[in-house]
Amino acid sequence: MSIKNLISSFFTYTPNDNQTYNFNLAEDTNTKSYPDSDIGKKENTKTKIFPSVSINSDVLKSKYNLLINSDIILREFVLNARGKQYNALLLFIDGMVNTEIMNEFILEPLMMRNKNNLFEGSQNKVISEAVANNITVRKVKKFNLPNYISSCLVPQNAIKQVSTFEDIISGVNSGNCGLFVDTLDIAFDIEVKGFKQRGIEKPSNEIVIKGPHESFVENIRTNTSLIRRFVNNENLVIENLNVGNITRTKCGVCYVSGLANDDLIAEVKFRLNNLDVDSLLSAGQLEQLISDTSNLNIPQVISTERPDKTASYLLDGRVIILVDGSPYAIITPGVLSDFLSSPDDKNQKTIFSNFTKFIRFVASFITLLLPGLYIAVTSFHQEILPTELLFSILASRANVPFPIIFELLVLELSFELIREAGLRVPSPIGPTIGIVGALVMGQAAVSAGIVSPILIIVVAITGTASFAIPDYAFSFHLRIYRFVFIFLGYLCGFLGIALGVFVYMIAMCDSKSFGISYTVGVSPFEHIKGTSYYLPPIWKREYRSGFLNSKKEKKQGHISMKWKNL
Repeated sequence: MSIKNLISSFFTYTPNDNQTYNFNLAEDTNTKSYPDSDIGKKENTKTKIFPSVSINSDVLKSKYNLLINSDIILREFVLNARGKQYNALLLFIDGMVNTEIMNEFILEPLMMRNKNNLFEGSQNKVISEAVANNITVRKVKKFNLPNYISSCLVPQNAIKQVSTFEDIISGVNSGNCGLFVDTLDIAFDIEVKGFKQRGIEKPSNEIVIKGPHESFVENIRTNTSLIRRFVNNENLVIENLNVGNITRTKCGVCYVSGLANDDLIAEVKFRLNNLDVDSLLSAGQLEQLISDTSNLNIPQVISTERPDKTASYLLDGRVIILVDGSPYAIITPGVLSDFLSSPDDKNQKTIFSNFTKFIRFVASFITLLLPGLYIAVTSFHQEILPTELLFSILASRANVPFPIIFELLVLELSFELIREAGLRVPSPIGPTIGIVGALVMGQAAVSAGIVSPILIIVVAITGTASFAIPDYAFSFHLRIYRFVFIFLGYLCGFLGIALGVFVYMIAMCDSKSFGISYTVGVSPFEHIKGTSYYLPPIWKREYRSGFLNSKKEKKQGHISMKWKNL
């Protein structure tokens, strides 16, 4: 016990009770207790805008910490309307607005003398209304200052009247400006966005041969315009939802009205509206927040940077989610066959597309099982190998001092290390890292007798097969579970791998994505229209995916190429 106490005295810190450091202010019963900060808290009531500009200015200065914030601008000026002058206030964030638009189309029409704002006449606005029996009557509408400002004085294409500070602050934070006018208990949310953003470029992760070469950017409005250009239909609906108690990140829920299933739309919006998080900064975070629980951690929604792929799934009856600030779209739901498909499949002839689909299907099995099968054969089932090949393997391993499991793990981890290093280093030297790591280090390892040449071939084939899988998340999933099958093959041979595949398939069949079976079209073996993994000829693709239960079952006529019958 004395030795234990001696060791404890050396390595255990005991605070001195006589020295206490109290950084809390002394409590005073006479002082007023202030509530906790309301940052990120959802409130049932919102703060109404006051009809006094001076009070509104004080509230905004408090909310934006104007004494220490350098990029928040409060521009006070005098507004002219109908020969009368009103004190006004303009709120915006420097660097997020287009100053030329704000000066020419907001400040100049409101401040400078012109016929509109200096008119002193007393006539009211005359409007016409159509009534029954095709008789048109004229109605006189009295002067209204808010409508006069928004419809006559401010020649801006997007202006909205709001009545709470929360609404106007949300618009200002997104790049708009807020206009407050004395005597009005409302404010004007005017769109003047002008912050720098990346232009539309080629997709970097989903490269195709015959498809369009455009990708999403970080601006949600640019992304919605790209989708609308492909869909080109007025039934495309894009609803805005805010996620995040602090960031209030704008998310767009996109679907084709009259085509997508109402239950699927409701489920997507239900999950988005019931996320209690402070911040949402990327589509990758949202994927994890809305995906169903899975024992395999398999990807259940599709992430893409291609507008043409997004439009294709939209027209199939699926629901798309866009996140402001992220160049990726989330496609729901996602099933197994979707992660082995490429946008180029529908652009090529059927025989070419199905051949590449078969290659990807084989590549997924190689990525998952080949290292495990190799270690199972060499450890337990040598009798299935030809004698010459067996002798070659034994000869290659004669000078290797390590067990085969150690060799395989070292090579697999080294391959993953080289892959990760190639992604992180600057692009000019990225390919160099791969060449040096794969060729020089591999050849040096064989020459030094650390690993066998045949094992390098197995690891190289496995790594190459993983690159053939179009979806990065699904490829990553197979790469991780590859290590599970390596250990099963090392411990139990073919029996362990067979049991692992059995459990893996059971867990995959049990997984669901937004209520839809993950292996639909594959298991159970039942015919569902439009769910085949392999593509039929283009003139036979009459039906949308049957598991979506879309409102419109067919997407083309029974005879699509009518010119052959004319």
